[in-house]
Amino acid sequence: MVLGLSADEIALQARARAFSQGVVRPRAAAIDRDQEYPFDIVKALAEAGFLGMTMPKALGGQDASFLDAVLVIEEMAKSCTVTARIVVETNMGAISTVMAYGSEAQKKLAARLVLEGDKPAICITEPEAGSDALAMTTRADRRGDGYVINGKKHWITGAGVSRLHLIFARVFDESGESLGIGGFLALRDDKGLSVTKREQTMGLRGMPEGELTFENLEVPASMVMLPPSGFRRGFADLMNAYNSQRVGAGTVAMGIAGGALDHALAWAKTREQFGRPIGEFQGLQWMLADMQTQLTASRLMLYAAARSRGPDASAFPDPMLAAQTKIFASEAAIKIVNDALQVFGARGYSRELPLERMARDVRMFTIGGGTAQVLRTLVASKMLGWKLPQTRDGYAPKPSIRDAAE
Repeated sequence: MVLGLSADEIALQARARAFSQGVVRPRAAAIDRDQEYPFDIVKALAEAGFLGMTMPKALGGQDASFLDAVLVIEEMAKSCTVTARIVVETNMGAISTVMAYGSEAQKKLAARLVLEGDKPAICITEPEAGSDALAMTTRADRRGDGYVINGKKHWITGAGVSRLHLIFARVFDESGESLGIGGFLALRDDKGLSVTKREQTMGLRGMPEGELTFENLEVPASMVMLPPSGFRRGFADLMNAYNSQRVGAGTVAMGIAGGALDHALAWAKTREQFGRPIGEFQGLQWMLADMQTQLTASRLMLYAAARSRGPDASAFPDPMLAAQTKIFASEAAIKIVNDALQVFGARGYSRELPLERMARDVRMFTIGGGTAQVLRTLVASKMLGWKLPQTRDGYAPKPSIRDAAE
């Protein structure tokens, strides 16, 4: 379905679809089975121009829109969730924050790494600070012109393979006074940064999720990410990265669902029972119709969320629309994939088909990047016009739910 796409956007979508089916799909099962990061696919993505598309042309990007990225991500996700996540993280995650708030030197560094195939990592979640990110204890203490970071992060996507890390830490000046929460850039090989654990995940098994430990990690002033609001109020600025990432995550979920529906539809046309294709039975027809309706609704919301981004690299998608879209698309995707598996009956439960892998992969997207429940709280806070305790900034004391938003 075109859904208001331009001729250039349709051509990009077709090119991404051909790449997905020809290059990615033959590797997808092995990536999952072997639990290995697909460096060969990353190289092919870079050569095809799918990494760093949204970066400015002056830095080697294409000045592509977030909708362009969404079109590519969806096609990749139909074949391989890990590949789709790589496209998200090189176009819409930490890289969008660096492009918005980084210095020129930081932007050049990040752009070079992405174009070389790096998937930057956002490092915010901690063992005791998941949905409540402000409970983080990782700290950055001022030492001369730079900072020294100590602490631990876990469930870091790309741990061990990502070269560039955007680390969130609680900032203290030389006297020990808290300054809020800030962002710091560090490289994989920096002394004091180490991967101490890899999670054994249910799905997305070719993308490492791991624990990072910081032991006196020295970050020079040139690698400090200082948003316009400074440390005291800058946490919300830095968290804008998640508005981009949520659109990307919702798109991955939608792409998985679209791939599952494609498989189910083909099976319904060819599988015969009781002397006729199973697609002739009304019960399955209604399932297919509901799946397509949910998929179309998700696609419309994701296109709108992508288009809500401002005209330059310093802008992000609308936060409320991004949250609503991720809630709807991720939950709809779980239902679509489960129904697609049901269409196949026992064959859908077999590991010989991609449906069981899709069912494992898609389950992540109501969790990562903001759980569906926390995102509902974000939407409600916007509706009520209140700063709820879960939506406070990184410096202000915890407000009551009766405190009106500024």
